[in-house]
Amino acid sequence: MLVTKTDLKGRITYANREFLDIVGLSEAQMIGQPHNLIRHPDMPKVVFYYLWEFLQKGVEINAYVKNLCANGAYYWVMANVTPSFDLKGSIIGYHSARRNPEAKALEKVKELYTKLLEAEKSGGLAQSRQLMQKLLEEKGMHYDEFILSL
Repeated sequence: MLVTKTDLKGRITYANREFLDIVGLSEAQMIGQPHNLIRHPDMPKVVFYYLWEFLQKGVEINAYVKNLCANGAYYWVMANVTPSFDLKGSIIGYHSARRNPEAKALEKVKELYTKLLEAEKSGGLAQSRQLMQKLLEEKGMHYDEFILSL
């Protein structure tokens, strides 16, 4: 299980040993860095649109994510990201626990992400959002529900 914590701006405040080993960076190199440092360019922006939409409402979200390693390699994860709250109920950061995705689900995700990236290249985030929204409406599901159904 790969675990990280970030502040409200997405800067890493904690990373477990497994995460550091996979990414190939030291704790000193990661702490204080933006989490998107490891974002793979093949990731559709619409996935992060949904991620931030959920988190800013104080709701956990699940997403399949392709991340970069320091050596240029990549890895896929199924991420569960939750807001962290203080005693007054205010969001003070985010906690992400990631595991290996199931192979069958990952094949579906890769196909979907290819389509979303094509939409982003031709019409930006707005077109990618439209494509994702259409898919969700066809399935009669919300984003997180759809991701968990794969």
